[in-house]
Amino acid sequence: MTVLHPVLVEVTERLRERSRESRAEYLRRIDGAKGNGVHRERLSCGNLAHGFAACGTTDKERLREGHTPNLAIINAYNDMLSAHQPYERYPELIRNVAREAGITAQMAGGVPAMCDGITQGRAGMEMSLFSRDLIAMATAISLSHDMFDGAMYLGICDKIVPGLLIGALSFGHLPGIFVPSGPMPSGISNEQKSKVRQAYAEGKATKAELLEAEAASYHTAGTCTFYGTANSNQMLMEIMGLHLPGSSFVAPETPLRDALTREAVHRVAELSAPGSSYLPLGHIIDERAIINGVIGLHATGGSTNHLLHLVAIARAAGIELRWDDFDALSSVIPLLARVYPNGYADVNQFHDAGGMGFLIDQLLSAGLLHADVRTVFGTGMDGYTQVPHLDDHGALAWSPVSKESGNRGVLRGVAEPFRADGGLRMLDGNLGRAVIKVSSVPDDRLVIEAPAIVFHDQDDVRKAFERGELNRDFIAVVRFQGPQAIGMPELHKLTPTLSVLQDRGHRIALLTDGRMSGASGRVPAAIHVTPEAQDNGPISRIRDGDIVRLDAVHGRLDVLVDAADFAARVPATADLSAHQFGLGRELFGMFRRNATTADLGAGVF
Repeated sequence: MTVLHPVLVEVTERLRERSRESRAEYLRRIDGAKGNGVHRERLSCGNLAHGFAACGTTDKERLREGHTPNLAIINAYNDMLSAHQPYERYPELIRNVAREAGITAQMAGGVPAMCDGITQGRAGMEMSLFSRDLIAMATAISLSHDMFDGAMYLGICDKIVPGLLIGALSFGHLPGIFVPSGPMPSGISNEQKSKVRQAYAEGKATKAELLEAEAASYHTAGTCTFYGTANSNQMLMEIMGLHLPGSSFVAPETPLRDALTREAVHRVAELSAPGSSYLPLGHIIDERAIINGVIGLHATGGSTNHLLHLVAIARAAGIELRWDDFDALSSVIPLLARVYPNGYADVNQFHDAGGMGFLIDQLLSAGLLHADVRTVFGTGMDGYTQVPHLDDHGALAWSPVSKESGNRGVLRGVAEPFRADGGLRMLDGNLGRAVIKVSSVPDDRLVIEAPAIVFHDQDDVRKAFERGELNRDFIAVVRFQGPQAIGMPELHKLTPTLSVLQDRGHRIALLTDGRMSGASGRVPAAIHVTPEAQDNGPISRIRDGDIVRLDAVHGRLDVLVDAADFAARVPATADLSAHQFGLGRELFGMFRRNATTADLGAGVF
């Protein structure tokens, strides 16, 4: 048996000890909710009759008379969101498979699914992060009827999977499985698309040319193919044991995808049946699974948004994950994948090179992943070193993943990583704490020291660029973007502008209490700054011209001014009413008023 790396052991034990009381209370709560037999047996006749009234004859008989599991389907379907469009037909598929297996499944509820690609730079983006907690609430409401013995969670994108999982953990006594729909086929390369975006930002491409490039990239149903938050979600669900092995990046509308969805029904049915196979989701997501998720993020250069989401997910399971845990692991977890924006490849090329099976196999072989975990597949992590396929008879089967990468420019083994350390780092200093994604930042840009230019709105950065005021070295301080201010929007709209300036040779960086898209990367960006400006954090006292030093090598973030003078400054204020009212944003005041700090997940739970 491979010996675990001592840092992995130390971080896990520290997390387990820190979470001892909260985790015990969580387990006590969900174990107490388990009961004996199927859950609907607790219902009164009137309750139960309401629950099966609209069902067909076969399902009605099983729900009325039987003692077989009834599965909840929680669906994030809408046909505006390309990644979720394939879910339109999943409920009927799942119900049919359940009937064939002698059990039942019902659509328990739908949850909202925002597309961050559509809302980038728009008012809707200011509701995006809080939609995670709304999705968690909607998931819990959907499961609240005592009709269900297990659940299938259909979701892909940025806030949807974290929200579904937080909600699922509130009903952690129920077994559950996450069912992906898969990435769209590759269109034009992400690098080509990025070049057209930069050309448009410089006035060298027309709007028609930009739209043509975007439409050739996002061109059909399925997940966007860059490695942003949506695809980081899929990686996490697999490495945390909530997907079937190798299922994350199988294309939609294919026989293999349908076979995996069918098998997911059978697996959750088995996990939901009373007896030795019963395995609730709240017991799968333990300290080891959470740590495996952090490791996966580092090894793949995953989305910075998961510095928020994983913390919130862990809290929902009674586990007190901290940014310090990410930081400690980043020093020993090698970067094994180069997927755009961290490289030229997309997730389809990553999958073809060996994908999750190869990644997990490599990490296990080096003692860099917990193998002794519970999973929906019924094995430890060793079961996830396989790839699914259809055999000669069309039946689903798994075979061991190759020990050799299919493309060393995309995916490598632990003996020859792209970087010796992980793709995410923490920054500390007199400006507070922040996060930076370094997996795609050039080595000569890991330290930036330059004068600050302060903005209170991301649109003001673009306007300053168009006026020709940014052709120099500087650090853009975009503040009053935090969860308590305007909901912590992603500032991905800044990427083309800042990339143009960096390509001109200027030494620039971004400093913000907001977020950046998981698709961002080349420009050094200290994000999630906490305390935020709205909370009178140090970022609120930065002035134009102050020298700021972002040092990702040593993990420092400082303003280089006299400490006494800086402390004596009156924090800046901002009129945020234009961002807090109108277009639905006033409905989210309760979230802004109660949001935790970024390092605690930037949520309300």
